[in-house]
Formats: sequence, structure tokens, C-alpha cells
Amino acid sequence: MSTQQTIQPQLTPAETAKPKSWWREPMMWLVVGGPALVVVASFATLSVALSHPDPVLQEQVASAKASGAKALVPAREARNHAATGGQ
Repeated sequence: MSTQQTIQPQLTPAETAKPKSWWREPMMWLVVGGPALVVVASFATLSVALSHPDPVLQEQVASAKASGAKALVPAREARNHAATGGQ
């Protein structure tokens, strides 16, 4: 009769330890937390934009056209300066 010994592999403490829950892993919070923070910030920005809209300045454009567009002279000169290469 032959006796056969069974050899069991020795497990390291890391292999025998119970795995951590997913919410206890710091890397998971880095991966999920960044995009989640961006989504929250975008909703905050949207709420600020909706509650404080920029005013419409149609009166200023109408008065600039009536006064011969003197208010637009600096913008026109800058546009022409950029188009001609500074000459």
C-alpha cells in the first residue's frame, strides 16, 4: 500500500485576508470622485447662470448707430490693423 501525501500550497497573508469593500478602496474614490465633482460643479455653474443672466444691451447698439458709430471706431481700427499686418 502506498501512501500519498497531499501537498497544499502555502498562502500568503494577503491571499488569505478578506478583500475590502469597493467603497473602502482609495483608488476607487479617485476614479469616481473626479468626474462626480465635475458633474456637481457643472450643475452649480448652470444654477448661477440661470439665476443671474447677463443683461441685453440693445439700447447701446442703437445709440452707437445713431451717433455715426463713434463708439465702434477703436474696434474698427484694431480690426483693420490686424488685417493689414500692422502697417
